[in-house]
Amino acid sequence: MKKIILLFGPTASGKSEIAIDISRKLNGEILNADSMQVYKEIKILSARPNKSNVKHHFYGFLSAKKSFSVGEWYKLAAKRIKEIQKRKKVPVVVGGTGLYFKALTDGLVNIPKVEKKDFSHLNPLGRWMMGNHYHKKNSTIFDGVNMNDIQRVSRAISVYEGTGLTLKEWQSKKNKKYFKSKDFIKLCLSPPKDALEKKIKKRFNQMLKKGALNEVSKYKKKFLVPASYISANSIIGIYEIDLYQQKSINLNELKDRVLIRTRQYAKRQYTWQRGQMKDWKQFTDTNYLDLRKKVLSYLSKP
Repeated sequence: MKKIILLFGPTASGKSEIAIDISRKLNGEILNADSMQVYKEIKILSARPNKSNVKHHFYGFLSAKKSFSVGEWYKLAAKRIKEIQKRKKVPVVVGGTGLYFKALTDGLVNIPKVEKKDFSHLNPLGRWMMGNHYHKKNSTIFDGVNMNDIQRVSRAISVYEGTGLTLKEWQSKKNKKYFKSKDFIKLCLSPPKDALEKKIKKRFNQMLKKGALNEVSKYKKKFLVPASYISANSIIGIYEIDLYQQKSINLNELKDRVLIRTRQYAKRQYTWQRGQMKDWKQFTDTNYLDLRKKVLSYLSKP
């Protein structure tokens, strides 16, 4: 095969496992397209896949101290995909960060480097006042930006202050593309929400057994500073486990809070699928063996 296989799905949908099976079947190598699995310090809570006999790229290779943009991922991924293809292997790009896949399929505008603004320390009222201030300066500054995602909001402001153009205006410019649409096979896992919720609960219990509490203890000594602009701090479970370890919440409350946040995240991923991935092949199977059979059958078609 000379195609690039893209595999998107909500958190806990089984992407990592099916990606390994695809790679074994088709002589492939896996590239990470999850913005939180790039950080080396958080392996358990980011659900980083275990090592297998399939080569994985861009997992746990970056310190949480480093910032990492969609543009940086795009350049690295494009270069690595071409290297994999030169070795006569199949690139299998897997993850749940929609913007990474959009960059790969649609290209990305080269936005100049700008000074990073940091609004992560603001409380809800402060964030609202800040947003209102910039909205008065330019009513379109936050178009297409999720206002609950403070990193994206901060990025939108940074770009506007640094260039005089909004993110949307930059995105309307001609994109730099490394690949053509015909280069991709696009697969999307979309299990029923009730089945996914059961998987989310089971996975977090497994994370606790594997040592998630200890992982957060080590992490927060270095990185968990409330006012710091560190992307990895937003990994689901870090903040909640910190509260549990401070005895602010009990174990059941910890599990409930993580479930709620993970469910909200999955909901955003489903929304992305519906809006951005209408031409992707959807798989709704909840039984793994059925899913594996259908995916591999689909990929074997001429």
